[in-house]
Amino acid sequence: MKQPNMDEIRQRFVNFVTSRKSLVISSQDEHGVPFISYAPYVHLNNKLYIYISRISDHYRYVETGPKVHVMLINDESEAQNMFARERARWVCTTENLGNEGHEEIFAAFDTAFGNKMMGMLRGLDFSLFELTPLEGRYVIGFGQAFDVDLSGDRFEHVVVDKKTEAGTKV
Repeated sequence: MKQPNMDEIRQRFVNFVTSRKSLVISSQDEHGVPFISYAPYVHLNNKLYIYISRISDHYRYVETGPKVHVMLINDESEAQNMFARERARWVCTTENLGNEGHEEIFAAFDTAFGNKMMGMLRGLDFSLFELTPLEGRYVIGFGQAFDVDLSGDRFEHVVVDKKTEAGTKV
């Protein structure tokens, strides 16, 4: 089997991450029941930032849970195979940064989503959360999974040994 061109795939990963505007959030409620939601995000300094309303269910779950999972996923209309949609996911720690300061992050939100929209949201009950990715995986198809960090500096091909069914890194 031909070895994948890691530099090309790494660049594809970086392009994928920078081209998404929202992420899927998997958290848990106070009873441990899974809860799924989404939020627009920006990516800065190897961290992800979301700006969410205090009245949303996911606000308290993101704030009180020690970790969340987040996922970026390619649009269904762009997928060649629904069983192998391009996606990246990370386990993240979370920190509520509030609504004051952090102008570099808010400037990134202004660029991505418009100053008018962000100006309106900043006058409401929204709060900025910093999501720090700990470990992640990028999948582009069958047999094409990679353990990654957000920057793409860590980029290891995951290979499953059919004899032992254990995944190994290449």
